[in-house]
Amino acid sequence: MQKVGKFELREVLGKGASGTVYHALDTFSGQDVALKLLDPQVVPDSDAGNAGLRQFLNEASLAGKLAHPHIVTILEAAIEERTGYIAVEYVPGGSLARFTRAQQPMALDDAVEIAFKCCGALDYAYRQGIVHRDLKPANILVTPALSVKVGDFGAAYLYRGQQTQIADIGSPLYMSPEQITGKELGHQSDMFALGVVLYELFTGRRPFGGATLPEVFKTILRDEPAAPKTLRPEIGDKLDAIIRQMLRKDPAERFPTWADVALELAAAGRLSVHLRGIADSEKFVALRKIALLAGLSDAEIWELVHAATWKRVPARSTVVREGDAGRSLFFLGAGEARVTKQGRLLDTLRAGEYFGEMAYLKRGALPRQASVETTEDSLLAEFEAEAIARVSSRCQLQLTQVLLDALVDRLALADMRLAQRAG
Repeated sequence: MQKVGKFELREVLGKGASGTVYHALDTFSGQDVALKLLDPQVVPDSDAGNAGLRQFLNEASLAGKLAHPHIVTILEAAIEERTGYIAVEYVPGGSLARFTRAQQPMALDDAVEIAFKCCGALDYAYRQGIVHRDLKPANILVTPALSVKVGDFGAAYLYRGQQTQIADIGSPLYMSPEQITGKELGHQSDMFALGVVLYELFTGRRPFGGATLPEVFKTILRDEPAAPKTLRPEIGDKLDAIIRQMLRKDPAERFPTWADVALELAAAGRLSVHLRGIADSEKFVALRKIALLAGLSDAEIWELVHAATWKRVPARSTVVREGDAGRSLFFLGAGEARVTKQGRLLDTLRAGEYFGEMAYLKRGALPRQASVETTEDSLLAEFEAEAIARVSSRCQLQLTQVLLDALVDRLALADMRLAQRAG
């Protein structure tokens, strides 16, 4: 079996402008990786060769710099005189391209879920100073469980650095008008490209096309595509409006931020029934709205989304019973609950509040000091200590710190009330 250094090559996953990508085994760590090997043909001194080599070097320079649950992790890179490799996280399942070629368009709620996660990934990249510039179905990897990973940042434009833009980079069918005309690129350029991807996922058709490259560019610059809902009526007005706004010719007429797109998608997604359970987008929005977690980054919120056990709880359900041993921390994502002790009402909890922090901070089963019962249908996120232990150390530290700060505030308030009663 062929080897490249410590990597054992298993099968070819695909070919790109600068090299071949293999499914490989890191024989040191035992980890599966996707290994991109630099094609020696891009090294010779020619315009085409220089562009391909610069893409490869561009992606290699991002090793260790992009840490987000919905961006493919670049693990390591090595460049020598005429050879090189980039090892990235291996994502089983393939890319979105297989869905765009399918006979039936993707289910709407699945497409919304994927779009929502892509928004978070691209927003994070932009905050790091990166515009992707080559967003297309083949560069968005999706597992069977709808875990999304945006990859292939070789064409990325690092607008905060000293790098200059590489001419003629990108896939023509997904290029924004400003990319075609050579104007300065911002996050709205990637937003246009994602709009093209979503149009294709929702309808099974591309919004722009042509027999030649000039014709493709002409349609992107001048033509308005058919409204998605005319091609697939169940898309509805809300999703139709979101996609059409992402595809506006003028970047200023698209959404101002990625957060605006994500929130609109989340709201539209709630119009459908998620038969498979609670959508990740709903979980993320629920945690993102919690004031206590405001200091956590989007990447850390996503870690918590996946660390929690989520459930919808009907009204008048007992979540925690006084005297029972428990170890979990709970966040109320939606709904309302009441807290009682020996039958007396102590507090009413609303969406965004939490309970069970004492047992969580103690890291052991403690008798619950009060009962918690839902008063209306609610969404609950339950965090067990073992699950939190598997998230990043920074995320654990942030969560523990905010809980301790809140606990100190609660104790101080309780002391003040006791002093007032004693006085």
